[in-house]
Amino acid sequence: MARKRITDISYKNFEELKFFLNDRARILPRKRTGLSAKNQRKLAVAIKRARHLGLLPFKPRI
Repeated sequence: MARKRITDISYKNFEELKFFLNDRARILPRKRTGLSAKNQRKLAVAIKRARHLGLLPFKPRI
C-alpha cells in the first residue's frame, strides 16, 4: 500500500512524488494513495508539472 503522509504537495518535491507512481510511471489511484480527493488532484497537478520540467518520467524505462 502506498499510504504515506505528505505535508507539502509540490512539483519541487519530486523525490516524494516518485512514491506515488507505479512501476509503469502512472499515477496511483486514490484508494492506493489514501489521499483525499482534493489532495489527489493537487498530487496529479504536481506530478504533471514535474513531468513537464523533466524531473519525473512520462514513460517507464525499459
